[in-house]
Amino acid sequence: MKRHKFLLTEDQIPEHYYNVIPDLPEPPAPPLHPATREPVGPDALEPLFPPGLIEQEASDQGEIPIPEPVREAYALYRPTPLIRAHRFEQALGTPAHIYYKAEGVSPAGSHKVNTALAQAYYNHQAGVTRVITETGAGQWGSALAFARNLFPLDLEVFMVKVSYEQKPYRRSLVQTYGAQITPSPSGDTAAGRAVLEAEPDSPGSLGIAIAEAVEVAANDPKARYALGSVLNHVLLHQTIIGQEARAQMQLAGEQPDVVIGCHGGGSNFAGIAFPFLRDRAAGAKEVRLLACEPRSCPTLTEGEFRYDFGDSVGLTPLLKMYTLGHDFVPPAIHAGGLRYHGAAPLVSHLKALGLVEAAAFSQRDCFESALRFARCEGIVPAPESSHAVHGAVLEAARAREEGRERVILFNLSGHGHFDMAAYDGHLAGS
Repeated sequence: MKRHKFLLTEDQIPEHYYNVIPDLPEPPAPPLHPATREPVGPDALEPLFPPGLIEQEASDQGEIPIPEPVREAYALYRPTPLIRAHRFEQALGTPAHIYYKAEGVSPAGSHKVNTALAQAYYNHQAGVTRVITETGAGQWGSALAFARNLFPLDLEVFMVKVSYEQKPYRRSLVQTYGAQITPSPSGDTAAGRAVLEAEPDSPGSLGIAIAEAVEVAANDPKARYALGSVLNHVLLHQTIIGQEARAQMQLAGEQPDVVIGCHGGGSNFAGIAFPFLRDRAAGAKEVRLLACEPRSCPTLTEGEFRYDFGDSVGLTPLLKMYTLGHDFVPPAIHAGGLRYHGAAPLVSHLKALGLVEAAAFSQRDCFESALRFARCEGIVPAPESSHAVHGAVLEAARAREEGRERVILFNLSGHGHFDMAAYDGHLAGS
């Protein structure tokens, strides 16, 4: 009988997050102050983040302990399964072995819970009672809304307007978990009002929603800001995915030739990919790391590698990253979580060093691959995750054309049960 699932036990949940920085040939460029353009230290982040997260953001330690209360919370759904997609392989007619890490089993349905629990814990530990955040398609907002119940916090979420309208059940899930949610751009902030004055029908963007959330948090000394991607500490928390995947691939008796993740800000891609850089640093088999993004928001494939703001207004420190420009507003695609003008500085740095590859795909092609996957494996991928699925399909096709086995691992970062309107649109040809 073919073995499909490779499972770990609760006591095998990683005890540390993996920090990739010490294993890099050179460190990433520091963030710069938005006014002086001088490098900023951890103290510049104090108005926005609690001490524990600031320490992680600037850490050069290779391993950072996971607090036991966070590991206990992870046990609600972790370790997540690694699954061999035998039926998908057969449908694709490929000699490749395809594995996927099923992060959609989390309570909120995506990988975002991995960092939401950690961020809620560190804020609660620091005595913070109110947190402000943004969300694109709603995965991050719903994840943090769930986490706020385990480590009690009041939460306000600015959700990109086009996703707020396209994905009403994500909005409802945020409210079900007890958080407040507002479509962005809104009339509640100076940043939002400025956008609406210039473009009353603006669909919004992650850059705009970040600007609104940062503005509210900065103006309330009792509040803190939370971010679901891009920054070092967020990517750090997601490395629990890749650490588990490495152990599970050993159970499967295989080593991936290519590791794939969808890419918007960079968190789920980094989470699955970064731990495999440890193997490369140790001189083991070289693994390709492939980030898959939307053609309509091609940050890594067409962006410039330079300093830019993380938000649309210029409130955040300048980050050296691949960027399409902080005033770029992507088209209103269904993969709302990938509609970000920039890329995580660490992912950008690795791409500049040649350690990461990137590819951009059309929304229609990704949905077609997602349908094929769903009909074989039974899981409907989130629109964001469909980009990783399509990347795996292309790698499988290459293996078929070359007539040789290839081991493919991708991160199925979330399920699409709240995104069926997007599938309706695709199936209707619209």
